[in-house]
Amino acid sequence: MFDSVGYSALNSALDGLALRQRVIADNIANVQTPNYHARRVAFEEELTRAVSQGSGSVTATVARSLEPTREDGNNVNLDTETLLNVDTNLRYQLATQAVSGTYSSLRTAMRTN
Repeated sequence: MFDSVGYSALNSALDGLALRQRVIADNIANVQTPNYHARRVAFEEELTRAVSQGSGSVTATVARSLEPTREDGNNVNLDTETLLNVDTNLRYQLATQAVSGTYSSLRTAMRTN
């Protein structure tokens, strides 16, 4: 069960989403830092590919945002970061509920045997 593709994919998603939350927090903290370039976390496409190949285990990557910069050289957009944060938090909650459901099913199965 713990080596299934679904379980591995959920853990990879949780790791990637947690990293994204930290990166968003860093971006927001540096919204006024001259020459700071926002960073972005990517893992969804690689996770989709891994699941289709029967793995489900991936590592998220962090890259600099290529969005245009302001006059101070900073390209953090607070509106974008806020929306990304809300989206990421909702996805994280969904993934944790899926993991919780998996453990709940396992506990139920253990009690009935």
